[in-house]
Amino acid sequence: MRRAVLAFVALLLLVGVPIVLAPWFGWGNTAAPAVSFEVKRGASLASVARDLEEAGLVSSAGEFRLLARVLGSDAPVQAGRYRLQPGAAWGDMLAALQKGEVERFTVTIPEGWPAVLVAERLNAVPGLNGKASVPAEGSILPDTYEYQPGEDRAVVMKRMQTAMTKTLADLWPKRTARAVVRSPAEAIVLASIVEKETGKASERRTIAGVYSNRLAVGMKLDADPTVIYPITAGKPLGRRIRQSELRRDTGYNTYLKPGLPKGPIANPGRDSIMAVLDPAETDALYFVADGSGGHVFGKTLAEHNANVARWFALRRQRGEM
Repeated sequence: MRRAVLAFVALLLLVGVPIVLAPWFGWGNTAAPAVSFEVKRGASLASVARDLEEAGLVSSAGEFRLLARVLGSDAPVQAGRYRLQPGAAWGDMLAALQKGEVERFTVTIPEGWPAVLVAERLNAVPGLNGKASVPAEGSILPDTYEYQPGEDRAVVMKRMQTAMTKTLADLWPKRTARAVVRSPAEAIVLASIVEKETGKASERRTIAGVYSNRLAVGMKLDADPTVIYPITAGKPLGRRIRQSELRRDTGYNTYLKPGLPKGPIANPGRDSIMAVLDPAETDALYFVADGSGGHVFGKTLAEHNANVARWFALRRQRGEM
């Protein structure tokens, strides 16, 4: 360290304080676009300084190393990929490398996506290794996940599945007396139906309440998404459901028999899981679209039929029927 200090003092005397300190404090041009910079595991300050010079992030590896030893901390640099700005203060660069402020790479899985779309999205992420297989339906927690280039896709997917396992374990003990699901697995199945039936957050608990009421009295769920799932593996159908499909026993078709389908039809989000574990207190047994992105609810079949008639009239007025 003493040798570094002496060299630093000699440099100051030779070229002057402002010129020597300018790169460290960032008195340079930062107009150039940021670049990706990787620090390999176990890299030394000397090797990082050389790499910074090769990347055009510092003008001199030797000067950077000298300033770092005199003005910087003794903390080691952290492995990872960083986003660094040419012309930025060398002191800020070193601090970012020592704190591990790595570049954030994320992949988002939307709520209600089926397993096939999860695999497709993960396989389309650049910089990951291997191929992601289609996971078990309902095993992924929709969320935004961080990853690092070079990771295996299977590892990233496992992270998503671990998040679902943990979330379900956290929420299951908090279920209320209104919940009719008898196991965490049933909660995922019902939550996946709720997720597919509405994109309106304010309706989730009410729709969960309707389905809970139906399950409690032995009524069929009559959920269109359960008919569609075995046809498209959960992707949009793009047309109306055929009568023949409504009569087909796939194990998922809730128009044929009461109770839950044989498995989830999507990956439900945390809010939909919470909704089926604490459904709204409601007398409604029916619901139908209201034409504005939400639903209108009914307690009796007569009330429901009137709501359906209004919905059909609106669709005819729009030219949809």
